[in-house]
Amino acid sequence: MRFVHECALRWSDLDAYGHVNNARFLTLYEEARVALFFLGARKAGLTSFEDGIVIVRHEVDYLRPVTYGRGPDGTPRPPTVRVELWVEEVRPSRLTVAYELFDADTLASRARSVCAPVNSATMTPRRLTDAERAFLADWTT
Repeated sequence: MRFVHECALRWSDLDAYGHVNNARFLTLYEEARVALFFLGARKAGLTSFEDGIVIVRHEVDYLRPVTYGRGPDGTPRPPTVRVELWVEEVRPSRLTVAYELFDADTLASRARSVCAPVNSATMTPRRLTDAERAFLADWTT
């Protein structure tokens, strides 16, 4: 199952060419990931992810430019993109999140993030709990 999150684009997301800057794609992916780990998990009664997750690695493929307020065919549209994400792999002390970013209904980018839960008091890595694994199982493909 995929978690779907609509992200608003901001003027500050644009580069000098009027496209969403490549680094801003990571911010959009982060917004969707935080929505899953904070809002989605909290809705499921789980708050432990809020104690800390760090990014170990990002991998991004840019498939086409995204512009503000124009769809891939140039027609006006709301300045938003849709990020769909799912959990690709769960290991004892890390997980991989996969994403697809859509401009209207056109795939514009794919990405992966390797995430590691940490103990917020010591900022040291920790293992995923059984409750976290159960929550992640709902989003694992």
